[in-house]
Parts: sequence; structure tokens; C-alpha cells
Amino acid sequence: MNSGRFVLSQVLDLIHRQTLDRLVERYDAESRVRHFGCRQQFICMAFAQLTWREGLRDIADCLNARPHARYHLGFREPIAKSTLADANEQRDWRLWEDLAKSLMAKARPLYAGEEIGLDIENTIYALDSTTIDLSLTLFPWANFRKTKSGIKMHTQIDLRGPIPTCILVSNARQHDVLWLDDLFFEPGAFYLMDRGYMDFKRLHLIAESGAFFVTRAKDNLRFSRQRSQPVDMQTGLRSDQIGKPARTKAREDFPLLLRKVRYFDAETGRDLVFLTNNLLVPALTIATLYRLRWRIELFFRWIKGHLRIKHYYGTSPNAVKTQIWIAVCVYLMVAIIHKQLELPGTLHRTLQLLSVHPFEKSPLHKLLTEPESRTSTSLNSNQLTLWNL
Repeated sequence: MNSGRFVLSQVLDLIHRQTLDRLVERYDAESRVRHFGCRQQFICMAFAQLTWREGLRDIADCLNARPHARYHLGFREPIAKSTLADANEQRDWRLWEDLAKSLMAKARPLYAGEEIGLDIENTIYALDSTTIDLSLTLFPWANFRKTKSGIKMHTQIDLRGPIPTCILVSNARQHDVLWLDDLFFEPGAFYLMDRGYMDFKRLHLIAESGAFFVTRAKDNLRFSRQRSQPVDMQTGLRSDQIGKPARTKAREDFPLLLRKVRYFDAETGRDLVFLTNNLLVPALTIATLYRLRWRIELFFRWIKGHLRIKHYYGTSPNAVKTQIWIAVCVYLMVAIIHKQLELPGTLHRTLQLLSVHPFEKSPLHKLLTEPESRTSTSLNSNQLTLWNL
């Protein structure tokens, strides 16, 4: 990361050439390719994410306008819009999924020591999904309503640092709970889920794996109480009961003991009922854990607000998934840089600075570190001040 290299080049150093070469070989992604390989494709798409390009022509024009920078980024010929479009349409999107997973493995240890405000050592995951609306005319393969199409981004994040650990991109028709069938559950970890994942048979699989779940109960829950535990009403807790599902089918699907915690949220004025298979942690911890689940909503808001995953450069399933996974890669690269350089402020600040200086030749730590505020002692005391209150 020396001062003689472009900021964009320093960011791209996080993608190891050997890792990308292995993935290219695994998916045979560069057969009969002469000059526009997967690395060049990734550079174009990462540049588009960092700088919010409007389309393929915009990407090509901006990079071609800087021939010296383009050459040092690894392009031996001008970039053609059609070449980039073909790469996004034809190269297997799973290559970028695997690349994102390698970045997840690199980012998670950096954030492992993050505080979450609870005295608990277990790994805590939050699960949720977000739907991205699409045009039915342009994306007929993703139809889920009469007048629109859409895709769903199922995500699991580690709450110690806003790092996704697992993502599935599916048609918006797929119900959230079906994703649980594909997940591996880590023994001892907590999984925080909303009512969309409420299925006793699948919750039993989580419990059998040695993991714990915290979810909200549906309104039609029938619960057979075996015993109650004392609670401090001043904390918002209303009850803490241990028992089993009352309905025969639910009890067959979940034959283990189940804990039901009722909590009054003074901020919203709502009574909330939580279910968990952890019988030992304090009841207030269960309510607090579920409150932390909303951090995944902040992750979705960040991704949608600061990266290009609602406006697509291609219309095929492969092109859409390619763009989403490269957007995730860019998010992870920003998160890694932010933590490695111990930068001040938020991830958004880091992304903003990278977005406006991609072709500046400056060390990343110098560009991204906030300068110390200094009060000048040599100002002319006769200088008028604006808005002098």
C-alpha cells in the first residue's frame, strides 16, 4: 500500500490472485478468454459499486477516460460495454459467491472481539431476509406477484461485527423458513429469528444440533406450562414459563422442553412473547438478545442504501447474482479495511472516502485516517465571522 499506487489498486489487494485463480479454475471461467479475465471483470464491477455507476456504459466510459489508470489496473485494451455484459451473463456467479465466502472468513476474526452489550460468550447470529422489487417486464423469471418481480436475499450475520456469514439469493416466492433446511447450526451458538421462521420441526433440528434459538411466538401458539420462574416486573418482564407446545402435532415436532418469556416493551407499548430452548440464561437476556436481532435490518438498510443492488446492469439470473455477490465482496473489503486500519467513524464514512478517491495515489491509512483537529493561533483577530451568535 505505497504512495505510488492508486487507492483502488490498494483496495483490490484484498483479493489474492492465488485465491481468484483457484476459483477461476474451479468454474472454468476463462476458457477461450483473450484479454478480459475474471479479475478485470471484478475490477469493473467493484469500481461500479464503489462509485455508484449508473450502467455498463457508464462503467466503461469512466475507466476508459483514465487510460493510464486503466493500464495499471491490468487492462491492456479499452473496456467494451458488450464485453463486460457478456462476462456478467456467462461467467458462473458461484465464483463470486465463493470469493465472498473467503472474504467473510477473513473479516470475521477481525470483529470477533466486538462488544454487544451482554455478558455472554456464545456466538450470536441473526437470520432474516429482504426482498428487492424488480420490473416484471425486465425480470420475468423472478415473478412473484401479478404486477412485479422480485428476489429475496436470505442472510445470516454475526452480531459481533456486522459481518454476513451466509447468504442465499432466491426468488421472492420462497418462504423464509425453508432456508433453515440448508443451514449448518453451530453448537452453543444463538440464532435470533422472527416469526417467519417459526416451525417446530425445524426448531427441533436447531436444538438437536446443540444450538439455541430465540424467536417470537405466533399469536395462535398454544403452550402447556409445567412451571413458572420468578421475574422482576420493573425490567419489563411479565412471565417466564417452561413447558411444551400444547397441540399434538407441535409437541410431536418439538418433544423437548420449551421456554416462553413474556416482555412488555415500554418504547412501543407492546407485549412480546419469545420462545427459546435455552433454559438457563436470565429471562431479560432472552428479551435483550431478540432486540439485537434488529441489527440485521441495519445491515440490509446499509447494503441497499450504499451499494448497487436495487439497480442492475444485466437482466439474467446469472448477471443479477453476479452483481449481488460482488456487492457483498465490496462491503466485506470496506469492513476489513475499516478494522485493519483502525479507522475512525463508520463504514459509511470509509466507503464515501474510497468512492471519491479511487484514482488518487495516496496510502490508504493516510487517506482514510481523520486528521487531528487543530486550532490555529495565527488567525487574524479582525477577520469577521459568519453566523456569529
